[in-house]
Amino acid sequence: MTIPPTDHDGKRGQEPFPGPQTPQNPAGGSASQEKVPDPFSRCAPLGGAGRDTIVGLLDYVALLAVLGGLIAYFGLATNHFLSLTTFNMIASQVPDATIAAVGMTFVLIVGGIDLSVGSVLALGGGVLATLMLNAGAPAAVAVVACLAVGVLCGAVNGLVTVAWRLPSFIVTLGMLEIARGGAMMALDSRTYYIGQAIEPIAEARLLGLPLPFVIAAAIVAAGQFVLSRTVFGRQVVAVGSREETARLCGINVRRTKVIVFALCGLTASLAAVMQVSRAASANPTAGGGFELEIIAAVVIGGTSLLGGRGSVVRSFLGVLIIAVLTGGLAQLGVQDPTKHVITGCVIVAAVILDYYRQRLKRGGNG
Repeated sequence: MTIPPTDHDGKRGQEPFPGPQTPQNPAGGSASQEKVPDPFSRCAPLGGAGRDTIVGLLDYVALLAVLGGLIAYFGLATNHFLSLTTFNMIASQVPDATIAAVGMTFVLIVGGIDLSVGSVLALGGGVLATLMLNAGAPAAVAVVACLAVGVLCGAVNGLVTVAWRLPSFIVTLGMLEIARGGAMMALDSRTYYIGQAIEPIAEARLLGLPLPFVIAAAIVAAGQFVLSRTVFGRQVVAVGSREETARLCGINVRRTKVIVFALCGLTASLAAVMQVSRAASANPTAGGGFELEIIAAVVIGGTSLLGGRGSVVRSFLGVLIIAVLTGGLAQLGVQDPTKHVITGCVIVAAVILDYYRQRLKRGGNG
């Protein structure tokens, strides 16, 4: 009969429990005093900051060069392009597109897309006009209701997208039809003329510039600040870059997406206010193709269709490039079908350039 070994305190058949051990550093002292890598360090912004800064500056330089080149070309090719009248016209026409581009930039960065902004614009304008003309509501109340409708449409887009994990392309395509139908019902499929009650928004001037343009510029500045200087902006970029990693890092991916889509709806309805005030009327067909124009401007500005990268200021430059291109072609007498072809070629070229930019970035990161 074999007797089990006896440990140091006389208890048989039990191995001593080692308990927590503190590994020793070969140089002396405990290893716990060493700096241990943070397991969540991957949640920090990725990539070489210096290289990304250089690429971002080159993007700005390239966009400004294209904008300057277009202005110079049309100035030489036409007799009236380089005039105060032309630039005032551009300044009065770009605010609605600029404001909508801010929201679309956030949506594309988070990895989504919103095809409903044109229809939401029409619906918001329809609600504004109906309240002012049929209900006798003050302009301020009608504007608030218009903005609320946009936020609601955007929030529904976001909630449906995240709740059922559906592609935002399909969800917003459905909202495009819903909002367009709502605009036609609100306006009885006809144009409502509001008149002077809404015109002061478009006619007011600040610092010599149209008030809508100043508001749009302020929204661009605010959007860029939120995107680059706040926690929420970093969360948007993180979700668009690597959604699963963002989730593991504690970011509420669903909430972030819903907020971004609601923001896009808000900017679309605010663009409706600008457009209705400029035309002094609301049209159920307003905003047709508006979403493609906005996506084009944002993509030309360098925002990736794959998500994770973009800039509100560069989207604004993209809006200006399209506005200058459209205005210049009009002064050259180019017909609308040809203008659509040229704009489409510019969009495709911007996407191809983004592809090579991504390849260059991947190559630089090894």
